[in-house]
Amino acid sequence: MPWQSVRLLVDSKQAELLSDALVDAGALSVSLEDADAGTVDETPLFGEPDYPTAELWPHSIARVLLDEHADAAQMLATAAKQAGIPVPTEYTIETVAEQDWVRLTQSQFDPISISPRLWIVPTWHTAPDSHAINLQLDPGLAFGTGSHPTTRLCLRWLDEHLSGGETLLDYGCGSGILAIAAAKLGAARVDGVDIDAQAVTASRDNAALNGVRAHFCLPGEIAAGQYDIVVANILTNPLKGMAPLLAGRVRPGGQLVLSGILAEQADEVMAIYRDWFEFDPPAIDEGWVRLAGVKK
Repeated sequence: MPWQSVRLLVDSKQAELLSDALVDAGALSVSLEDADAGTVDETPLFGEPDYPTAELWPHSIARVLLDEHADAAQMLATAAKQAGIPVPTEYTIETVAEQDWVRLTQSQFDPISISPRLWIVPTWHTAPDSHAINLQLDPGLAFGTGSHPTTRLCLRWLDEHLSGGETLLDYGCGSGILAIAAAKLGAARVDGVDIDAQAVTASRDNAALNGVRAHFCLPGEIAAGQYDIVVANILTNPLKGMAPLLAGRVRPGGQLVLSGILAEQADEVMAIYRDWFEFDPPAIDEGWVRLAGVKK
């Protein structure tokens, strides 16, 4: 069954009101994006928990997905009235053909080489190197497929520094990818924590898929104790707020690995943790950094 895709420019201050009204009026979905994407005026937005983005881009595009037989003009008029804004008159409509969405999604994810010996391989692919350490992982509800620079940075650190027998805590485990990689690289005991129960479930499922032993739980369920290594690939503001907690989980002489940090935020994060850790120079990938330090 085909659908209609309506594209229109919206004022950034009205975009979310109009989006909600369109869904109420019967739209199947509404997505908002930067109208200046791909130009010098492109504006990245980085929202973080408890630190919401004030507003959208100066110029926003709404893409509205409608049923094949929906009256786009009437729906826009109804939504505009509900949102208390003028009725949009300039918009385009395209037909979206039926597709095999599963196959299309799968085609966008190929095996990822982290190092010559470490690969991330979706389950529908054959491992490029059967002798490598292959992490089987599919895109899902939890963050962490290896495609994001922060995940790659942390995986590279684990690949370069784990020698076997370590204890490791993955704080904010998402899909469990870092904990699972650590277990495959020889860590003796691996724990993972996330505030999202779906992430905990996804991590357990992924550990089983990869045949490794790792314990995943919610923050209130983890036992007291310190680790040789603590990895936290989250975001800057949570990392700043959790500095005493994370520092307390690393044994003296142990190592802390932090990511989810933009390059311009690195000095601020290191300053907060410097009471406990001596840091190596930051590693950078596409504007994101990884910080690694040894506990004093």
